[in-house]
Amino acid sequence: MSYLEGYGVREARREKYTRIGFVAVLTALILSVVLYFVMRDRQEKQNVEAFLESLRKSDYKSAYAYWGCTETAPCREYPMQRFLEDWGPSSPQANIAAATVSNTKHCDSGIIDFIQFPDKHEVQLWVSKKDKLIGFAPWPICNPRMKVP
Repeated sequence: MSYLEGYGVREARREKYTRIGFVAVLTALILSVVLYFVMRDRQEKQNVEAFLESLRKSDYKSAYAYWGCTETAPCREYPMQRFLEDWGPSSPQANIAAATVSNTKHCDSGIIDFIQFPDKHEVQLWVSKKDKLIGFAPWPICNPRMKVP
């Protein structure tokens, strides 16, 4: 091989590897951003699905526990009887099997899930990021001035 036969081969190879490295880093960055937005509310959404599944199975004690309440330690402001009025078999939400999560809003301190029922009424549930407890949404949209402690 003469002196000029290999001229520019190293530079071309280095340019190729640089391009491959740049594309790999860019792909990893895009993938990590997409995964972040897909996975950021995963646990909260799973809690809502588990809560709805407990209601579908008529396991009201288990569903009540997703609100941070139990029969032995009921919530002072939301006793089991009131919970059953809201979610029990004679409540407006009795047809829970046909209910779907129609929308989810991401907030800094939690999420708001919109539960749509066949008769077109909607219930908005709040899931706190801090303790993953479910409750009724105190407002229909995320308001940065209304932070939940």
